[in-house]
Amino acid sequence: MAGAAVAMVLSGMPAQAADIPAPDTIVMSNNISHVANVPKPEPIAGNINTDMAFQDNYAYVGNYNGFSIYDIRNPKRPRVVSSVVCPGSQMDVSVYGNLLFGSVDSSRNDDSCNSVGQSAAVETSWEGIRIFDISDKANPVYIKSVETDCGSHTHTLVPAKDKKSVYLYASSYSPSASFPDCQPPHDKISIVKVPLKNPTAAAVVSTPVLFPDGGNETPVPGASRTTGCHDITVYAEKDLAAGACMGDGVLFDIRDRENPKEIDRVQDANFAFWHSATFNNEGDKVIFTDELGGGGAATCNEATGPNRGADAIFDVKRRELVFKSYFKIDRFQADTENCVAHNGSLIPVKGKDIMVQAWYQGGISVWDFTDSTRPREIGYFERGPYAAANLSGGFWSAYYYNGYIYGSDFNYGLDVLKINDRLTNPANGVKDDLLNVQTQESYAERGRGHGHDRD
Repeated sequence: MAGAAVAMVLSGMPAQAADIPAPDTIVMSNNISHVANVPKPEPIAGNINTDMAFQDNYAYVGNYNGFSIYDIRNPKRPRVVSSVVCPGSQMDVSVYGNLLFGSVDSSRNDDSCNSVGQSAAVETSWEGIRIFDISDKANPVYIKSVETDCGSHTHTLVPAKDKKSVYLYASSYSPSASFPDCQPPHDKISIVKVPLKNPTAAAVVSTPVLFPDGGNETPVPGASRTTGCHDITVYAEKDLAAGACMGDGVLFDIRDRENPKEIDRVQDANFAFWHSATFNNEGDKVIFTDELGGGGAATCNEATGPNRGADAIFDVKRRELVFKSYFKIDRFQADTENCVAHNGSLIPVKGKDIMVQAWYQGGISVWDFTDSTRPREIGYFERGPYAAANLSGGFWSAYYYNGYIYGSDFNYGLDVLKINDRLTNPANGVKDDLLNVQTQESYAERGRGHGHDRD
């Protein structure tokens, strides 16, 4: 059909190189259905979509040019409520109450939404956290900026124990002696405290050095030295955090929210760049992802193999990380398709460990790691090689929220999927009113899920 993607339902058998779909053709396992797609709104359509957050009946989708708010009360007919043009990569987003937080890790000439790129070597350059009031979804208001050392590549929202504030753990890396606000060795995060009743008083309250003795300085060839963290996931009710820190995977104690302390640290000869982390619901496993090739390389192919650009599954035993196995999609992708393990979330099935995950042009994968030693894919959705995007496309994030899977695609916008499978269907009974994926909370078997007890 000219000008349209053709959907094909496949048997779920592993694809071989000869089975790579035609450009832009949609393929999926027989337990997945494609419910909706909303193209990127015109104000920000010129740049790529990034991460997502959810609250009540709304989805918030970041973009290098700003962010958009979608009404998802009917997931089959999501609609754009507003788009905010405020350039600065990556616009990693989180939400809490009437506040939206966005990360900026591209040096700008000032903190405004009219800013332009400017070298970090210029002392007056700005990068860090932007805060918006989203009480009026149709008209978000930019209310505060907080500058952070080396910017904020990602951030993690951490509720204060007194519930009067939230903290933002701003992760950043790659210092340089020529950058006045990003000096080596870095090895730290910036912690921003946001008083909920007075969010314009938000400020950096600590910059703890996570690796007092230095991070991984001698990684395997082709891997990254540790000069900070790429992403941190917290499990606040357990006072734990898992850090994906370039050359290290780290377990932290966060009982003191302003001063995380390392519990255990691991390296892996197959990992090039520790990118993100996810706890299981019990908190006794951690999934770390390896962003081999930085998200811009074809690594889901036979030449790369099954253990690089993959997920690594660790059990947490006696507060130590114990490696168990790797998981990687076995659907080979074309050499024009950037593909690597990226952002995902748990599907809330009590007693099971099931995750939905984005793989850039490898699409969206649903996989079961209940047995840490034998993970397996149980569903998938992907498009064939992007006809207009050589090594630059695919899904940045894929998250499960209130019965549906939402995918943030670089170029195609917001996709909504539905999985119908005996393993995942129990999750249909779990309803949340808040989901910031890097802020994990335990979920119930049925009824209200994580996020229900926030103020």
